[in-house]
Amino acid sequence: MSTTNHITTKWLGKMAFESNNPSGLNLKIDAGPDDGGEGSGFRPKALMLSGLAGCSGLDIAGLIKKMKLEVDNFHIETIANLTDEHPKYYDKVLVEYHFHGDHLDEKKLKKAVDLSVKKYCGVMEMFRQFSEMEIKTIFHHI
Repeated sequence: MSTTNHITTKWLGKMAFESNNPSGLNLKIDAGPDDGGEGSGFRPKALMLSGLAGCSGLDIAGLIKKMKLEVDNFHIETIANLTDEHPKYYDKVLVEYHFHGDHLDEKKLKKAVDLSVKKYCGVMEMFRQFSEMEIKTIFHHI
């Protein structure tokens, strides 16, 4: 049986919306002042990049724990190119995985990234349908 996500997004007036989430939390979406909004919420396309990084990050955090790896800090930089013509979409996306620590097992961390990118992260797979993806793993030894 397949899983279905059901999200309700309500208009709050002007250019603002509130969207619920299966977690029980709500988030506000709003356009910037240049597009008639107040900038009081998340931008939809940027949220897609947060979803991508969050999906892969959760995979990797779980693998760090499972593999018992020592990582002091870990962050993901997601840099996307938006097309010029409407409908504008991300045609190229760079995802950089940054690991910080003084006992980084580069081989195992690279494997964790590869597992997320190639096997586990469904959002990554969705992005691959419309974007050219570039993946970089960067180690910062303390």
